[in-house]
Amino acid sequence: LQEASRLLLAAIDRVQVAVKKRALEHRRTAQIGRSHGIHAEPVTFGLKLAGWYDAWSRRREMIARAAQVVGVGKISGAVGTFANVDPRVEAHVMQKLGLSGGEAAATQVVNRDRHAELFSALAVAAGTLEQQATEVRHLQRTEVREAEEPFTAGQKGSSAMPHKRNPILSENLTGLSRLMRGWAVAALEDVALWHERDIS
Repeated sequence: LQEASRLLLAAIDRVQVAVKKRALEHRRTAQIGRSHGIHAEPVTFGLKLAGWYDAWSRRREMIARAAQVVGVGKISGAVGTFANVDPRVEAHVMQKLGLSGGEAAATQVVNRDRHAELFSALAVAAGTLEQQATEVRHLQRTEVREAEEPFTAGQKGSSAMPHKRNPILSENLTGLSRLMRGWAVAALEDVALWHERDIS
């Protein structure tokens, strides 16, 4: 989980660099603002992207905090009492593993609310990703055509109609975001264990 968190935080950093660059590039690119899908007042595409940048700042902070919470281990015996293991052994091993320490009040396992917190943070990030992917999907519609995904030379947009430019990346991100939220539910369901541990 620590390694995965580091990879995700590095990816968010790359996203923020790209979004900031485009936000500055399009700070004066006029665009219609919408509420309820209906034309409202003018905005700029740069302003929209600045909002995306801000959202990823919050997601990065949330994931970094959850990565710290989940970054503990446990070698304190079958029910967390250190009955057969010296606490110094756990401290040494956690330090060697690069974890912040041992579970403060362990049972047989690391408390599962730690995992649930990380997966919940990832689910919120997935929600942000889906929000932005949905925006691109709408802006790419034929009737709107205000923005679109990159389309490389030789790329086919549709197996039956190769002239189309379908928002494939955005649609895939939307589907993956839904999966991530489902996995967060499973992590939340794992928090409640009987006594010191069960295998539910």
